[in-house]
Amino acid sequence: MPCRTGRARPRANVGNPTGGSYRPVVSSPHIKSAAVTAALVALDEGRTPERPVLRDAVRTLLATLAERAPGRSVEVRVPPYGAVQCIPGPRHTRGTPPNVVEMSPEVWLALASGRLEWGTAITEGRVRVSGTRADLSAHLPLELG
Repeated sequence: MPCRTGRARPRANVGNPTGGSYRPVVSSPHIKSAAVTAALVALDEGRTPERPVLRDAVRTLLATLAERAPGRSVEVRVPPYGAVQCIPGPRHTRGTPPNVVEMSPEVWLALASGRLEWGTAITEGRVRVSGTRADLSAHLPLELG
């Protein structure tokens, strides 16, 4: 269907005149930082973090990665809690992305916090990657301060 106004707008910006993200802020950064800390403490103690804490920690760190490495050429997936597109380069718009990084929530927390190195995670098969751009080594660990 042709655009009646003469200029097309990307779907993500419909109803958002600023052109920023269309996703709402779920909770404050202070709560998210507490979730990351609580999840890491639980893992360090050999416990499994509570599901809501683990979810919030994973989403916080994914959002931090997307903020610090803006772009849409790589999709980072941490099922079942979240996925983000990041890293500058050719933009992916639909279907299965050509550059995908996927891992468990525990591995994501370890990588993002610097408790696990990217190369070690790849070598041990703890991270699944596909595509020529699916390398997060330049962006990890995230500075959590």
